[in-house]
Amino acid sequence: MKFRVALDSGGELTEELRGHEEYAMVPLTLTVNGYTFTDDGKMPQKELVARIAQDPDVPKTACPSPEAFYKAYDCGAEHIYAVTLSAELSGSYQSAVVAANMYLEEHPGAKIHVFNSVSASVGEGLTVLKITEYEKQGLPFEEIVERTEKFVRSKNTFFVLDNLETLRKNGRLSGMKALAAAVLKIKPICYGTKEGAIGQLDQARGMDKAIVKMVNHIVERTPDPENRILGISHCNCPERAEIVRERILNRMRVKDVVLLPTGGLSTIYANDGGIIVAI
Repeated sequence: MKFRVALDSGGELTEELRGHEEYAMVPLTLTVNGYTFTDDGKMPQKELVARIAQDPDVPKTACPSPEAFYKAYDCGAEHIYAVTLSAELSGSYQSAVVAANMYLEEHPGAKIHVFNSVSASVGEGLTVLKITEYEKQGLPFEEIVERTEKFVRSKNTFFVLDNLETLRKNGRLSGMKALAAAVLKIKPICYGTKEGAIGQLDQARGMDKAIVKMVNHIVERTPDPENRILGISHCNCPERAEIVRERILNRMRVKDVVLLPTGGLSTIYANDGGIIVAI
């Protein structure tokens, strides 16, 4: 095998890449409403959304162990990569690095690299696509790492939330603020900082206005869009995702578009009706 990409389940793979031996999903463990399960993509999104709504507490998540990443690396590939959730949001990156060091001890000189996506969801998926693009071009390992790291630093992630219950449950939004937001239909427009943390760009009254504002920020903050892939993930709202896609494409031309449902971890945090955009 020429290469292997180990992606933690904070990200999503396109249908085209799923099932191919070059790609291994390393699952997180999720606990929702007292039920603990491996985030392997087998729980239907609608069922997970319903479980989240029934949970009076914040769902709990646990990053993959170094052993889980090591198992994904140990495949005989010439080039090995890991793509993880932002190191600011999860311990997944550190687990992947520990596993890479373990692998190098057993396989001195192996070509292995761990990418901190400084993102999540479709932002991780776009990083996998970029690695794949460079591998298909036959570039040397070191050049692929350099170019992909540059891509990661240039990529931006945006999201807008329709349901603020997860933020309320995990203490990021007080009960009073959550109530006011619900009554006034205030929707936060957020983004991933360059360090991989979460910041709020804006807010709007109502989801339609929030989408308009998010699209404005995307267009303003995206240089050379014709050379970029637009990635959109949605939590149980495919029609809304199509609207976002159309509004962005009406404003700028992109290289390609990837539209995906959120995986388990992203579903927990985006919650019902959430939209995530990476470009």
